[in-house]
Amino acid sequence: MADQPTPPGRCCMPSAGRPAESVRRLPSPTTERRAEAGTDGTVLLPGGEFLMGAEDAEGFPADGEGPVRAVRLDPFRIDAYAVTNERYAAFVADTGYVTDAERIGWSYVFASFLPGVLRRGAPRPEHTPWWCAVAGAVWNRPEGPGSSVEERADHPVVHVSWHDADAYAQWAGKRLPTEAEWEYAARGGLEQRRYPWGDELDPDGEHRCNIFRGTFPTKNTAADGYRGTAPVDAFEPNGYGLYNVSGNVWEWCADWWSTDHDGRTAMNPTGPAAGTDRVIRGGSHMCHRSYCNRYRVAARSANTPDSSSGHTGFRCVRDATR
Repeated sequence: MADQPTPPGRCCMPSAGRPAESVRRLPSPTTERRAEAGTDGTVLLPGGEFLMGAEDAEGFPADGEGPVRAVRLDPFRIDAYAVTNERYAAFVADTGYVTDAERIGWSYVFASFLPGVLRRGAPRPEHTPWWCAVAGAVWNRPEGPGSSVEERADHPVVHVSWHDADAYAQWAGKRLPTEAEWEYAARGGLEQRRYPWGDELDPDGEHRCNIFRGTFPTKNTAADGYRGTAPVDAFEPNGYGLYNVSGNVWEWCADWWSTDHDGRTAMNPTGPAAGTDRVIRGGSHMCHRSYCNRYRVAARSANTPDSSSGHTGFRCVRDATR
């Protein structure tokens, strides 16, 4: 049996390590629901061949960012925006779905977002102590008891595991993007550029994404306008009309994690058949150049499919022919 791929360094995110039996499966959505939600907010992309990956001096070779390789994709449609709290609330209201974090009873919250009483009493992972495991932190109470998303309806939903994202996608008549689809869409038609808009992080001093500005993890200056998540339509879209594919929140992909890329041209790759971690892409508002500059378009990471946190969300895709 082949060795399991080595999980990535957890970067700015911890793994939940929850038992597999906690997974709740959602029944297949009805045809009526598929027809209603399937065309909501998607952009049609033509597919074709592009160069995936990077061999960037600022990159992380151990993450499997390279080698640069040709990938061919069929046309597909992708959400212009990450799924919002408003849309996730509609899904929950329609289905009664209960997320992994709700059933397990806790999720990870950035310590700086918490009041002292919650921060002092919360367990913290040894290697990423800026995270607190907060009882009662869930998608509609993102900082735990007493918080809400009432004024963040247009922000990306967070505290959703891969299972929770997949369940929403099924309900919406869509699916999670493959990693190749995600990167092709995020590049916005540019070839081998570092970011969705080019090679400079802040061209002409203009902030193009929501990341950690200042000294990580102690002081975020919020020079880009945000300390936490931003609305899903913040900043300018890329060349394909997609918003916030760099920073704001990590986004779940369909693929199991692997660093084995043989460099040959691949047609509609879907990743390994099995694994322990699912791919996440795009970086988040907690990424900082000094520690985790994975807001580059070729950067990648992963987490266990039951993990959730205050900086991970998702967007969906669907086949162009549907």
